[in-house]
Amino acid sequence: MRIAILGTGEVAQVLAPAFLDLGHEVVAGTRDPAATAARNAPFRRLADSRPELELAAFAHAVQGAGMVVNAISGPVCVGALTPLAAALDGVTLMDVSSPFDFAEGKADVVLEPANTDSLGEQIQRALPGAKVVKTFNTLSAEMMAAPSAAGNGDHSVFVSGDDPAAKAVVGALLRSLGWRDVIDLGGIRTSRATEMMLPMWVTLSKAVSTHMFGFKIMR
Repeated sequence: MRIAILGTGEVAQVLAPAFLDLGHEVVAGTRDPAATAARNAPFRRLADSRPELELAAFAHAVQGAGMVVNAISGPVCVGALTPLAAALDGVTLMDVSSPFDFAEGKADVVLEPANTDSLGEQIQRALPGAKVVKTFNTLSAEMMAAPSAAGNGDHSVFVSGDDPAAKAVVGALLRSLGWRDVIDLGGIRTSRATEMMLPMWVTLSKAVSTHMFGFKIMR
């Protein structure tokens, strides 16, 4: 499958090689490929080590993609994705973004939106023809592709989305990465719940002094 990962930050740098190792064709999308190649040293090192990884502008990256992964920073991702609405019509979009409000002077974790809306829902409204599936936003980037790094992989990952077939495709991809317990929460509206777990995740990461942990749903 051809997978377009939009964004070239930490999440993309973890998921891109993981997807390549599974045999997928991967292209990383960015606003300005030349600027990314020149200024993003960690991504440049990844690209040098994995020459099969493509780098392209957003609009080119999504062309022909069987799945698109939104790994763009939460506060700016809706604006970056909206111009791609026509190109993403009918495409499964795996959204791993988080609605952190990084406004200056805010010491505590602040989510925007929260409670009565979610970033997942905002993305679905901006891309009405896309099949948005929210997942992975209760994990650190490192854990996304390495579930066995904590608790021998015995923890849970969640999916939210309105299209059952798209959730099945995303679920299969997650299982191929080693995730054994993939929990379908329901429609995209349920991404409000997983996004509101973020303050707990941040608090826990400080309390246990590591990002390498997950949530386990005991039945």
